[in-house]
Amino acid sequence: MMFKHVRSTLFNLNNPRAIDTHLDRLDTHGISRREFITLATAGAAAAATASLWSSPAVAVVAPSGKLAYLAWTSRVEFMAQASHATQAASQLFGLGYSYLDGQIDSQRQLNQAEQQFADGANALILHAPDGSAVRRIAQLAQQNKAYFANVWATLPWFTPFDASEYYTLYAVPEEFSAHRSVTEVLLKAVTEKFGGGDIIGVTGVPGFSTDSVRSRGRDAAFAAFPKTKLVDQLPGLFNREDSLKATQDLLSRHKNVVGVVAQNDDVAQGVIAALRANGLKPGEDVLVVGADGTTEGARAIKNGQQLATSANCPAFQAGFFTARLYDVLNGWQPRASERMLNWHSVTMTRDNVDVYLQRYVDNGDVPPFDYKLMSKVAHPNEWDPQGEITPLDIDVEWAGLPKPANWQYPQAYLDAKNNGEWQRVIEEYRAHYKIPFFGPSPFKAKV
Repeated sequence: MMFKHVRSTLFNLNNPRAIDTHLDRLDTHGISRREFITLATAGAAAAATASLWSSPAVAVVAPSGKLAYLAWTSRVEFMAQASHATQAASQLFGLGYSYLDGQIDSQRQLNQAEQQFADGANALILHAPDGSAVRRIAQLAQQNKAYFANVWATLPWFTPFDASEYYTLYAVPEEFSAHRSVTEVLLKAVTEKFGGGDIIGVTGVPGFSTDSVRSRGRDAAFAAFPKTKLVDQLPGLFNREDSLKATQDLLSRHKNVVGVVAQNDDVAQGVIAALRANGLKPGEDVLVVGADGTTEGARAIKNGQQLATSANCPAFQAGFFTARLYDVLNGWQPRASERMLNWHSVTMTRDNVDVYLQRYVDNGDVPPFDYKLMSKVAHPNEWDPQGEITPLDIDVEWAGLPKPANWQYPQAYLDAKNNGEWQRVIEEYRAHYKIPFFGPSPFKAKV
C-alpha cells in the first residue's frame, strides 16, 4: 500500500538514498525530495483525520491527481493556514499536494504554474499578489487540460468565460458588505467611547482588486457616523512588517487617532505592534479592526486588542476550492452561475469569538469542516457547502474600476442572470447549507 511506504520513510527522512528509493516505488514524477518529506510528514499526521471518513489510509501522492496551491507569500498567516487545510482536504480526496511560495512576484508564480503543469499537476489554486498572471495561467491550464481556480486577486473584468472550461472558478468572500460591517463596528465603538474622532486606514497592496473593494466597503461605513473621519491611509501590503512601518508613519502625522481600519488581520497585527511601540494601548487608547479571521486575529479579539474582523476562515477556502477541483476532475460541470462565486463571512467580535476559537483554532485534531461533504461528486444528493454561497456580481466586485476597451458582459453570465438560473443557484445552495459556519465542527460529537 502506498501509505505504508510513506510511513516507513518517516524513520529515515535524513537519508536521501532512502527517500529516492521510495520516490521510485511510488512513481512520484515531479515530486522533489523536499516536497516528499513535507508530504510524508503530513501524511502520517493526517491518517487519524482520514479515519473520521472511514478512509483506510491517506494517499499522499495518488493517481487521481495532483493539486498545487500557489500562494503569493508565506509572510501572511492566512495563506499558511489555508495551505495546511488544503493539504488535509487534498489528502482526503486522494490528491497529491504541493505548496509554492510566490514571494510576492507574479512572474515567479507564472513560472511555478508552468512547472507544476509540466510535472503533472492537473488542479491548481492561484492566490496571487495581483492579476497580471491570471490570463496566461488560464491559457496554460487549457493547454495542459488542467483545471484552475483563482481566489482573491485577479485581472478586473477578466472572467472564466473569457478563458475556457478549465478556468473553473473565480471565488472570493463578498468583501464590500463584510468590510463595511467591520468598519461600522469600529465607528460605532469610537463614537460611543470617544465621541467620534480621527480614523486611519492601513490598506493592502495597491491595485489588488480585493484591496479596492474592501476600501470601498470601509468608506461606505462613514456615512452613518458623521463624528468620525478617515484622515489618512497608507499601504501595509497585507503583511505585519510593512503594516507596522505604515502605521508608525501615519501616527507621526496624526496625533489624535482613535481608530484604525486594517485591511486584514496580518495588517492588524502590525498596527497593534506599532501602537504599542508608540506607548498606546490597543483596544483602549486606539481601537483596531481587521479582516479574514486568522488565528492571531481571533486571539487578539479574545484578549481585547482587536475589536472585530470578518471571519472568512482559511479552512473554508481550502475545502471549498479543493472540493470544486476534485469535482471537475471527476466529470462534474458547473453551471454559468457557479463559475464565479462569493462566500459570505461573519463579523466576529468578542460576542461570538469563542465559537470561532473552539472550532477553528483550539480544535486539536478535530477537522473544522467535512471537506468531502462539500463535494457534489462525493455526495451528489446531500452535499453541503457549510457556508453561505451566492453567485458573484461582477458589477459589485469591480465597481469603479475601468473596463477594457470594447469590453462586453459574457453572454453566458447574462443568460444565467436573465433566465432564472442565477436565482435557482442561490436557492439551491441555501437549501443545501445545513452545517452552520458559526457553530461546532460537524465532527465534534464524533470525537
